Amino acid sequence: MVTTHNLGFPRIGKNRELKFALESYWQGKSSQHVLQKVGRALRQSHWQIQHQCDFIPVGDFSFYDHVLDTSALLGNLPTRADNKASDLDRYFQVARGQSQSDSTCQHISAGEMTKWFDTNYHYIVPEFTAETQFHLYADNLIAQVKEAQKNHPQVKPVLLGPVSYLWLGKSKDNSDKLELLDSVVAIYEQLLISLAEEGVEWVQIDEPILVTELDKKWQHALKQAYFSLNKTPINVLLTSYFGELKENLHLACELPVAGLHIDAINAFDEITNIVDWLAPHKILSLGVINGRNIWKTDLTATLDWLEPLASRLKDRLWLAPSCSLLHVPVDLDNEIELDDEIQSWLAFAVQKLDELVTLSTALNDGRQAVAEELILNEMAIQSRQHSPRVHNPRVKIRVSAITHSLTARQSPYLQRAVIQKQRFKLPLFPTTTIGSFPQTAEIRLARQQFRQGKLDENSYQQFIKNEIKFSIEQQEAIGLDVLVHGEAERNDMVEYFGQKLDGYTFSQFGWVQSYGSRCVKPPIIYGDISRPNPMTVDWACYAQSLSDKPVKGMLTGPVTILNWSFVRDDQPRSQTCQQIALAIRDEVLDLEKAGIRIIQIDEAALREGLPLRKSQWQSYLDWAVNSYKISANGVRDETQIHTHMCYSEFNDIIEAIAEMDADVITIETSRSDMELLDVFNEFNYPNEIGPGVYDIHSPNIPTVEQIVVLMKKAAQRIPAERLWVNPDCGLKTRGWKEVKPALTAMVTASRILRNSIPNT
Repeated sequence: MVTTHNLGFPRIGKNRELKFALESYWQGKSSQHVLQKVGRALRQSHWQIQHQCDFIPVGDFSFYDHVLDTSALLGNLPTRADNKASDLDRYFQVARGQSQSDSTCQHISAGEMTKWFDTNYHYIVPEFTAETQFHLYADNLIAQVKEAQKNHPQVKPVLLGPVSYLWLGKSKDNSDKLELLDSVVAIYEQLLISLAEEGVEWVQIDEPILVTELDKKWQHALKQAYFSLNKTPINVLLTSYFGELKENLHLACELPVAGLHIDAINAFDEITNIVDWLAPHKILSLGVINGRNIWKTDLTATLDWLEPLASRLKDRLWLAPSCSLLHVPVDLDNEIELDDEIQSWLAFAVQKLDELVTLSTALNDGRQAVAEELILNEMAIQSRQHSPRVHNPRVKIRVSAITHSLTARQSPYLQRAVIQKQRFKLPLFPTTTIGSFPQTAEIRLARQQFRQGKLDENSYQQFIKNEIKFSIEQQEAIGLDVLVHGEAERNDMVEYFGQKLDGYTFSQFGWVQSYGSRCVKPPIIYGDISRPNPMTVDWACYAQSLSDKPVKGMLTGPVTILNWSFVRDDQPRSQTCQQIALAIRDEVLDLEKAGIRIIQIDEAALREGLPLRKSQWQSYLDWAVNSYKISANGVRDETQIHTHMCYSEFNDIIEAIAEMDADVITIETSRSDMELLDVFNEFNYPNEIGPGVYDIHSPNIPTVEQIVVLMKKAAQRIPAERLWVNPDCGLKTRGWKEVKPALTAMVTASRILRNSIPNT
């Protein structure tokens, strides 16, 4: 009999219950008891949804981030967290710099945040020193195991593996993280023994680093760790996902564990070798349902290759999604506004589990047992393949006509910089923001009422104009040098553009967690992309009419639109990206024609699209950077192009970023204390750069002194005449009470910096 299990379920709830409970607690409007009650209710609901699986995951639920949960489990929260606070409040202090809305924790620095492998999920980076000591704090996990066991006899705790945990973290004193391996593995041994005492038979230990290029010391660390853990009285399912094992295949097969999970979506070509290499007493778990995208699985095609394996492996075959379902929305049945045909092509988390059960039933009882399900699935697959809505010949012709000339600026940067300095006459250390201003309750209500038809178009347009005017007035009063219109009309930096492009569709409740309480609703690319009409020009022109200072036109770049969408899987991603690039290029040229002098094209997600193996990076960077240049480089020399990247370690792709040839790039550096700028000690970045000095993901308000210190660190690496001063990301998630003093401090710091440099 084939066994089914799940690697993890979305935490946020069908209606984002977790988001609202967290924000209520952080604002001091509800108690810790209420928050914990919501957490218990969500866990129970999620376990019930997964009851058809033979094993349900426990420990995949988190109040903020599973990597931070691991730090708490191992007693490795930074010492700066307030020891007088409750465990949960200390946890939130590390997550966001503050727990509740009082001022007692106001000056605690949040942990560094970065992307989880090649996803849009953010994790809190573990911190280590040579003196780090680990201690087991398993009460929460054990309590959840007992909670689940009341109604579900087969539970499978989910743990981030000890080696991946060290690999994902950062040494704060440049010590060797692997020196901590023995001590952290000892804690895992204690934990596995404790779980066995609770009647747990299987534990899922995730080692996603197995799909990356590991040097010999990290490969040896995996051997060392799992030979130690093999002494414990519990079955370990070693889990990898997001890619192929490649040179780590033999290592993964030979580690002394009871079972191995691989991502059969991304590592399909390795299945035969793994079956041959895996010892005959080991379980093989295959991730046969795509946990990263929302298209229905072709169940018949999947059964065609699964049936021979099931016949060979028999009880040793387990089936699961390819990875945790954290990366997809919860339930397609919530969607009542989606086009019926397109909806028939989709599967969210709940539907993916249904697909899993259908496959296992077909393997265990024969295809006739699920004949109706297979027929309906085949109809949906065929409908999508042959739908005329998917393919637009005019778009494909335009893509085929792309030449190198579309990617080049008229003149090199040094010539453009002279022209732009004469045109804008900006002071040293010019100040700006990244684009968005607070999305207030009033803005969200007006957008909702307009969408529901309760507010007519003229009234809505006037409301947005008033919000833009307010944002411009605030920036003028604060003294910023380059302004933005505030993006009041935009619900999301990708969804807004998708709504104005052909080839996109949108869910109503397809929310996915990005970090903490921050959720995004990725649009769905189902067909060829084109721009029927201008998307931002009217709003940009209105904002510019309100000020003599330059107001940036704000666009999202093609790579970010691609990476933050659910992308069609029937053509190469590079081709879809080129289609988007041409649409954004049209918008850029229309903005320039309308008199917008500075245009920002955000590529926040450029790095997260990198393949997990460096050997495959260049191919991705070639088409990704080329797509950006198609969108940006049709303008005249006097038009200044900005781009923005956030929460990404970009040091190892700095040459590709320079190749983008943006006049100004703004990046996140505040949480890393400008460590991300170390690359400029070795690489002479030629263009202008704004290292973010204000961590917008924390409610903490930076002081003038803090900003001055950060910018002086930046000036040690980059000439002052090429430095900008800005927050590290957009301000839509913050409130005006935080934004005004923070930006005022930023402007004050910039003036101090100007006065500290002679002859300026």
